[in-house]
Amino acid sequence: MTTVLHTLAAVGPMAVAWGAHGLWMRRRLTSARRDPLSGLWTRDAFETRATRALARRPHVAVILCDLDGFKAINDTHGHAAGDAAIRAAAASLNDTLAGHPGAVAARLGGDEFAAVVPLADPLALPWLLRGLHGEMTAPFRHAGRDLAVGASIGAALSSDLNPAVSRPGEALGVLLRLADEAMYAVKRTGGDGWHYPAAASPERGTTAGRRTGRPGTHTTHREGAA
Repeated sequence: MTTVLHTLAAVGPMAVAWGAHGLWMRRRLTSARRDPLSGLWTRDAFETRATRALARRPHVAVILCDLDGFKAINDTHGHAAGDAAIRAAAASLNDTLAGHPGAVAARLGGDEFAAVVPLADPLALPWLLRGLHGEMTAPFRHAGRDLAVGASIGAALSSDLNPAVSRPGEALGVLLRLADEAMYAVKRTGGDGWHYPAAASPERGTTAGRRTGRPGTHTTHREGAA
């Protein structure tokens, strides 16, 4: 019995140390997957979670958003103001998605953001996009001033895909491309709006690779539009 107690006394601190080290490592790994400026997931972590959401839920929206006027904020008010714009956009994205269990948001780089949002009813997508656009374009406070940026938002819905696209990883790639094209359809018409091409089909492809847009599939909505 005495030997057992001595053994436990020797091993106990080591177990505690290893447990603390494991917790520290997990926190470091999670931190490495988070964008330090926005606090959102990085691209790799986002893709892992997005693929999981597509495998589990029948209606998942994939959304891409690019800020309009971000360079002007940087040039006019300095990089600190640009950083504030990124943080404000991330907060707006988180606030909008807070009521959607399983939603994942990411900063892909620069002023481009992405989200995957499981939806109970796919008809809710236009309302989600309208709300997100309103949140992201609301003024934010920096150095005693109210500043604002525009937002070009594109979306695609998993239940609109051709049934032949069945693997979640493949579906994510197609949906990201379609959302990207929808976002650039907004850019081509002046930016600062949202676009959801209804009944998207992956076989339609692009005419010049990424960001060619797909006009004529759905109205591009702007702030204040019905």
